[in-house]
Amino acid sequence: MVGLKIPIVSSQTSDVLVRMPHAVQSESGKANAATFIYRPSTLSSSVSYAPTLTSGFSRPVVHLRSDKNRRNSITCSISQVHSYGTVDYERRPPQPWRSLYRKITVVEDRKFGASFVLNLWEEEQGRIYKWTLCRVVRELRKFQCYKQALEVYEWMTQQRQRFRLNSSDIAIQLDLISKVHDISATEEFFHKLPEVSKDMRSYGALLNAYVRANMREKAETTLEKMKNAGFATHALSYNVMMTLYMNLKEHQKALSVVSEMTENGIKLDLYTYNIWITICAELGRLEEMEQVAEKMKSDINVIPNWTTYSTLASMYIKFGLFEKAEKCLKDVELRMTGRDRTPYHYLISLYSSIGKKEDVYRIWNSYKSFPRILNLGYFTMISSLVKLRDIEGAEAIYEEWVSVKSKYDPRIGNILLRWYIRQGLVEKAEKFIGQIKEIGGKTNQTSWELLAEGYMRKEEISKALSCMREASLIKSPLRWRPKPANVAALLNLCKQKSDPQSVETLVELLKKLDCLHMDPYESLLRAYDEDHMNMPYANLSEGPEP
Repeated sequence: MVGLKIPIVSSQTSDVLVRMPHAVQSESGKANAATFIYRPSTLSSSVSYAPTLTSGFSRPVVHLRSDKNRRNSITCSISQVHSYGTVDYERRPPQPWRSLYRKITVVEDRKFGASFVLNLWEEEQGRIYKWTLCRVVRELRKFQCYKQALEVYEWMTQQRQRFRLNSSDIAIQLDLISKVHDISATEEFFHKLPEVSKDMRSYGALLNAYVRANMREKAETTLEKMKNAGFATHALSYNVMMTLYMNLKEHQKALSVVSEMTENGIKLDLYTYNIWITICAELGRLEEMEQVAEKMKSDINVIPNWTTYSTLASMYIKFGLFEKAEKCLKDVELRMTGRDRTPYHYLISLYSSIGKKEDVYRIWNSYKSFPRILNLGYFTMISSLVKLRDIEGAEAIYEEWVSVKSKYDPRIGNILLRWYIRQGLVEKAEKFIGQIKEIGGKTNQTSWELLAEGYMRKEEISKALSCMREASLIKSPLRWRPKPANVAALLNLCKQKSDPQSVETLVELLKKLDCLHMDPYESLLRAYDEDHMNMPYANLSEGPEP
């Protein structure tokens, strides 16, 4: 998920790995119910408004309770947020941190890094203050530029005489290290901290890192240390552990955490209830899920927000109860705030999941009242229209995005490319890739592998291998390897066509990708070799070349 973000676990210092129950499509084209990252900064306040999405906010009714438990209604007016195309905060002049943020993100040669930009900025623009740097880091984390964010903190650390790093800064560094490097680097950083810095925040960041890595034993040990030190007095740490158990499919363990919280007098918060609701749904316990939802509504310490109702909607969709899901989506609309784009993405996707095309367009038209639509918004809208089989509409939104984009994102184009391939429209897919090149865009490995799948369906082995080769030549931070299912399909085609030469080409490609001796590729090739003793893969047992 390019990742989408619905808060289920809250944190003040670092991102938290949580379960994504919503039916938001990933690049694979499947409804994504996998793990995802929640960033606390994306969570808006839970004040309940009554918006009419196409025309702005309506007048909310605020109830005041009298001494005699009677309710008197008063009406207060709120300006219509969408009536003038934007909100006040977006009309403010650009802040200095925005320029600094852009300069850090557009550096093409990564060997310079953020430190180069920061030093140059101070030479040309003057002294940079900590608030500005922290605001830049916040934005970098928001858009998953973790390496650059860590480099900013490393630059600050090198100048300790200027910048005083508090416990929140240390926790953020721990979180960034776990994402940029690995868990061992995170542990090393934590162990080197002075004891006074090993507080609730730094322990919480370490716990999050273990949860993200699905390291159950270390996470449990860390939580016990937090309990012994008096750091586990709020719901946050328990929510993180519930998330871990849910990701590991240990639902009963997750439910036992709720019992422990109740026994120890730890107040359940909104995210505890959200996780609890999701677990009940995954266990198929509809009645229990609804009981938890009612318990949450009656809890005076909790105010359900739009994330609660979007979670409930997605769970009802899972149960096939579309009418109840639609009612929850209307509740989401009532709890949206003017400055938060995130709920629009979920509304569009969830309305498409229940076949409500008119509502999808209604929410989209409301979303377009913002001065700028995020790539994630276009990705969600195009995916949703493809799901609804409104291909004309999806193509129109794609063309709209192409006309306003600042940089081509191949993941958006791949949505249509995947549909063309699945419909057997290989020539249209070829033309589509050609058009991407014409507008100066770049394809990614997935683009070429999708086209390869199209050629395999037409039994054009050489063209499929050519696409695989194109995919292998694209440089990417993540090492690409062909899907095992596609390798198996190619081997099967070669077997049908008696084409050992193409098998040899495939073997050479896998060797260059350094996955020839990895499962399941090795198993697939050995299985082929058993039927074809003259296959050029017979020397596999000799091991990789030095």
